[in-house]
Amino acid sequence: MKGIQCKLARVALGWGVLELAKAANVSTQTITRLERGDQLRPNTIDRIKRVLEEAGIEFIPENGGGVGVRFKK
Repeated sequence: MKGIQCKLARVALGWGVLELAKAANVSTQTITRLERGDQLRPNTIDRIKRVLEEAGIEFIPENGGGVGVRFKK
């Protein structure tokens, strides 16, 4: 998951940084750093990604049109 995907997913869900941080049990600074493109520990990124997926987000990998997100069917 890239930082832009995190932000797109969060906004699609109508969540603020605080809501995602609480759900993933990380600080708001961690979410901000991820969305800014800073390097985070892989397990931290996995935790945030899992929370977003459990909320109904599907991550689209790079496929020639760039990375993205969508709601799961």
